[in-house]
Amino acid sequence: MLTGGCLCGQVRYAATGVPFHETACHCGQCRRATGAPFAAWFTVKRAELRWLGAAPQRFVSSVRAERGFCPQCGSSLTYEGRAHPDDIDLAMASLDAPDALAVKDHIYVADKLPWVRLADGVPQYPGERAAG
Repeated sequence: MLTGGCLCGQVRYAATGVPFHETACHCGQCRRATGAPFAAWFTVKRAELRWLGAAPQRFVSSVRAERGFCPQCGSSLTYEGRAHPDDIDLAMASLDAPDALAVKDHIYVADKLPWVRLADGVPQYPGERAAG
C-alpha cells in the first residue's frame, strides 16, 4: 500500500494495488498546477484509492481533465483524465515515501523548459506516450 497526502495533512490517501504509468510530465499545465519545472505522477485504479479524512477539492483544468488539490494548503494532488475514467493520477512527491516509486519516462518533453537537463536514461516522448 502507498500512502500520502498534502503539505498540511488535511487531505490523505491510501492506494492499494500496483501503481503504473510512473511519468514526469513537462506540459505547461502541469508546470502551472504544481509550480515546478515538471510534475511526477503515478497512476492507480480509482477503485484502489481511498481518501482518508478530507478529499481534495477539484477544478476543471481543461476539456481533457480535472485536477485535485488541498483546499487548505493548495498542494497539487491529482490529475483525472476524462479519457481514462477508471484511473487517477497521484502526485509522486505527495507520497509519504516518495522514493518508493521512480519515474519510468518523461512526456511532453517538446514543452520542457530549456534549462532542464534530463540525464536519468528513461524514455522521453515529445507528446503524450502511446497507450500500452
